[in-house]
Amino acid sequence: MVELPSPEDPDAALAAVVALRRLANQLERSAVEHALRQGWTWAHIGQALGISAQAAHKKLAPKIAQERDAT
Repeated sequence: MVELPSPEDPDAALAAVVALRRLANQLERSAVEHALRQGWTWAHIGQALGISAQAAHKKLAPKIAQERDAT
């Protein structure tokens, strides 16, 4: 298990928050891209993420398209 920085050290704690957000965003984009390749709908993806299909599409479709265009 990873040891979390103490909130008493704001520099370390906030740096950890930033790193975790980046990691979570990368994982989310990757998982959604794989789900789409496997035929998942935006409704299914939204349900899995706890948001609406429209919210999932609005948040993630442009990022996934941008990454595909870059490769």
